Amino acid sequence: MLPDIEICRSTPLTAIEQIAHQAGLLPEEFQSQGRYKAKVSLHCLDRLHDQPAGKFILVTAITPTPLGEGKTVTTIGLAQGLARLQHSVMACIRQPSMGPIFGVKGGAAGGGYSQVAPMEELNLHLTGDIHAVTAAHNLAAAAIDARIYHEQRHGYDDFAARTGMPALRLDPKRIVWKRVMDHNDRALRMVTVGRNEAGKTINGYEREDGFDISAASELMAILALAKDLKDLRRRIGNIVVGYNLDGQPVTTEDLKVAGAMAVSMKEAIQPTLMQTLEGVPTLIHAGPFANIAHGNSSIIADDIATRLADYTVTEGGFGSDMGFEKACNIKASASGKMPDCAVIVATLRGLKANSGHYDMRPGQPVPESLFTPDRDALIAGFENLKWHINNVNKYGIPAVVAINRFPQDSDEELAQLKQMIEALPNDVLVALSEGFAKGGEGTRELAEHVVTQCSKSAHFTPLYAPDAPLLEKLKAVAIKGYGAGSVTLSDKAHAQLEALQTGGFGHLSVCLAKTPLSITTDSAHKGAPSGFDVPIRELKLCAGAEFVYALCGNVMTMPGLPEKPAFMGLDIDDQGRIIGLS
Repeated sequence: MLPDIEICRSTPLTAIEQIAHQAGLLPEEFQSQGRYKAKVSLHCLDRLHDQPAGKFILVTAITPTPLGEGKTVTTIGLAQGLARLQHSVMACIRQPSMGPIFGVKGGAAGGGYSQVAPMEELNLHLTGDIHAVTAAHNLAAAAIDARIYHEQRHGYDDFAARTGMPALRLDPKRIVWKRVMDHNDRALRMVTVGRNEAGKTINGYEREDGFDISAASELMAILALAKDLKDLRRRIGNIVVGYNLDGQPVTTEDLKVAGAMAVSMKEAIQPTLMQTLEGVPTLIHAGPFANIAHGNSSIIADDIATRLADYTVTEGGFGSDMGFEKACNIKASASGKMPDCAVIVATLRGLKANSGHYDMRPGQPVPESLFTPDRDALIAGFENLKWHINNVNKYGIPAVVAINRFPQDSDEELAQLKQMIEALPNDVLVALSEGFAKGGEGTRELAEHVVTQCSKSAHFTPLYAPDAPLLEKLKAVAIKGYGAGSVTLSDKAHAQLEALQTGGFGHLSVCLAKTPLSITTDSAHKGAPSGFDVPIRELKLCAGAEFVYALCGNVMTMPGLPEKPAFMGLDIDDQGRIIGLS
């Protein structure tokens, strides 16, 4: 079988104007950005406001492994399968970050005959939305240090007299707004800014700072959660960037930078329209990671797609304990839109890797034995799939398990896995998914099962009530959601929790940032553990995104590069074509 990039290049694509027309957009509701992508105007929602919403399908997965389970392949393949059944359908996915593309994971366009095209354009820059987030974020960072410099240079009273603005009196030790970039770079996690030559302050005042990856920016979460441009502007103005010398929060509105930040993101609020290899219209918008943010594409893209199509297929990042949980408890709360059906992606090799019988780590060689029949490992790993099925059931959403087939899979083990799923006392359906090798034709059975489950009534039940105290929400996600036995807050987190609750932020949702490689906060714990502790070392306020962000275990908001990064395989040939991208 050809590499993904060659499959994409050898497949004839449709002009984006025709894809937009097929989706139901009017000529004035999109603007082409080259031959195969376009920006979609939010004005289309004015016309579509009274249009009933179609069915909304959320694709999730078992606990991910370094092998990859094929969640995006399944998302795109399912959309193509629904189109083969003559249904009106659109897909919505996140924009890939260049951090994973050049680091470990590679591209995020899907693969084989179920991918978004052109995959090079999707994976590298697209229409610049992530760069807009980065620019807007770093504008606020520059504004913070400029304000500290100008206020401290001749004193607060002098600053107020010269500018006619009140001094904000920012405490340099309590700045919570780091800088960001769209690359993995562990060396930038902790930096010192404002250093000067001896006796000078021309570069500002020295303080400790750091970088996060752009996908972890609160602005990225805001882009994904905003309902429209007005809501985007409101949320940006509510961002808390630090605290003053009296301990009071200072916002981007106080800095008078919120308007300029919104200007920087004015075009980024428009989703990008592309197509699958079989011509299914696909909206790409926002790119928050699910381990360090809420891990779902935008509410705006979902709103447009569900108004235009009978079925919309989207995905939540990583396993159901991550992106799916946050889709249900953060995104659905903001949008008022719940999933009508969940698809849980599983693979034979992924279940075996979750058995605990193998020592697998990112960047390390994959044991060959993982690709051969191993009944004991499959049975042990099946506990992980059962956990994720039960997790979806907690939310009252009908589910389908998609067994994503790989060439090395044995028919015997596939049949065994299907039988084990069918024997469960859940109202869950199961289908083999061969979207990678066969495109939409390989997901017909999956699509039929999804249509069946979408016809049932969902009894959507989030894990916590919006008015519950923050600690109760954190415990709900950890104990009710993950199956933990306890939550332990560090002294720092305890103090932060009390300050947030008394400061009027108790109504916000909670976003737990943890490893995606285990249901627990320890990536070494495989399968379906229970009764474990969830240690929370720090809480961060995301007042604009309207959630409190809990750092659990040793999860990092700026990833590092592995020993052999994916960028080592990327290059360009004499004709200017990219090689090595997958």
